[in-house]
Amino acid sequence: MGIGYHLTEFTKGKLGESSKILEEVNELIDAEKQDCKIMALVELSDLYGAIESYLGNNYPDISMIDLKKMSDITKRAFINGRR
Repeated sequence: MGIGYHLTEFTKGKLGESSKILEEVNELIDAEKQDCKIMALVELSDLYGAIESYLGNNYPDISMIDLKKMSDITKRAFINGRR
């Protein structure tokens, strides 16, 4: 098979499962290796969707807003040097 968007073959993940998140991370790394900023941004968008689907499938009461809140708290802890 010829080369498409990516230079590496990846195992396709299943939407709503962690395997899809891993697929999108691998595609992001490939985009970085190709030094293609637009493709990297597309992969970040796909990663966002994969995480959102994972939450819906596994933690339907948790939203991306909840993840953002925890991320902000972690950032604050690192900035302050305290956990």
